[in-house]
Order: sequence, then structure tokens, then C-alpha cells
Amino acid sequence: MIGRRENVGGAHFAFTDRWGGVSAAPYEELNLGGAVGDDPEAVRANRELAAKSLGLDPARVVWMNQVHGADVAEVEGPWATRRTPEVDGLVTATRGLALAVLTADCVPVLLADPVAGVVAAAHAGRPGMIKGIVPAAVDAMTSLGADPARIVARTGPSVCGRCYEVPEAMRAEVAALEPAAHAETSWGTPAVDVAAGVHAQLDRLGVGDREQSPVCTLESDDHFSYRRDRSTGRLAGYVWLD
Repeated sequence: MIGRRENVGGAHFAFTDRWGGVSAAPYEELNLGGAVGDDPEAVRANRELAAKSLGLDPARVVWMNQVHGADVAEVEGPWATRRTPEVDGLVTATRGLALAVLTADCVPVLLADPVAGVVAAAHAGRPGMIKGIVPAAVDAMTSLGADPARIVARTGPSVCGRCYEVPEAMRAEVAALEPAAHAETSWGTPAVDVAAGVHAQLDRLGVGDREQSPVCTLESDDHFSYRRDRSTGRLAGYVWLD
């Protein structure tokens, strides 16, 4: 259920795998995405299972309506009756409030400054990475008192540069904006490495404490992959402060 969990100075990071939930095929088992065609009751049950396994109140987990953009919303509490905003980043200084990001090949980016008491979650697909969702998330954190030199960054399972094949023109377009994302597949064709691009951006922003998951979602049967399966579930990354 929880593929990886870490606590750094009271800042918690967690990434799920696909197992331990109630969803039926093709979303088996722990699909946490509410907009992929799965039974809404199964998604609700899965979100509750995942939250409780992390010691979180499901009602205190904040989700996004992700649109492959670069907008970040500041959060002070659950959305309640407010419509979930169309953003790809969330930031909060509210302790005990968990921010969640959904992925199935894109890069889930979790950020925390435990000293300032600020955390952020971002959804960095290829479009969002080149539009600047990661710099936008760091900027939103600094506006709440975070210092990039103190920020801890963790990126979760995503499709790797050896597997993310794209047309040559697309690779050139991406690499013109983020050279670190230039890649080649294991079979010798043009590719994009979104995680490498994300970490290059974080490095330029002064974020030194960074770790990248070694898991490629397309290669791993334990993780959802949209590029591999098309009709499939969504993984989640969670970040919160004690």
C-alpha cells in the first residue's frame, strides 16, 4: 500500500504503490484517482485506507484537480464545500494538513521546510515541468517563509527517461527549455526524462536535499502506468507536518 515513507525533522513524505485497495480491474487495487472511470465508492474507500495507514484523518487530506499547468493554490484547510481548484501545486503552513498529488507516470514532487513549517506538493508531467510548476511551488513556499536551502525534496515513482519515448521534435522542444530532460530510450530513440528535469530545476533553485525514487512506473508491475495500460488507476504522494 505505502511503497515508501520518510520522516525528516517532522516533515512526512509518503508514496503509494497499487496494492491493498478495493478497486476492480483495470484499476486494481489501490486506485486513488477520482477521474479515471473507477467506482467512486471504491476510490473513497481506497483514500480512507491509504490515509489511515499513514495515521492521517482522510478528511484532512487535500487533493487537486490536476490540469498539467503551473498554478499553485495555498491551502489552510480542507476544501469543504468549495470546488476543488484546477491547479498542479498545493502549499500550506497548516500543520497536520496533508497535501496529495496523483500520478501514473508523471513525477510527484513533495517539498518541505520543516523549520519554517511549510510543505508543498506538485504534479510535474512533461507539460507542467516545462511550464515551471516546480519553481512555482518553491516560490509559493518562500512566500510563506520557507528557505530553498532548507527545503527537503522527494520525487516519487515515475516513467524514466529510458522508457519515455517521444518524437524527436518534442524532445528538442523540451530540451530547449530544460536541457537536463534530454534523454534516449534503452532502444536508442528520442526520449524525455521529466524527473531529471525536475531535479535540475530544484538544484538551480538552491534545493540541495533531494532524492529521486528509483522506480520506473512503466517497468514496475507494482505501480500504475498510463503509458503502459491507458485504462488504469492513480498513485498518490502525500506530504505533511507534525
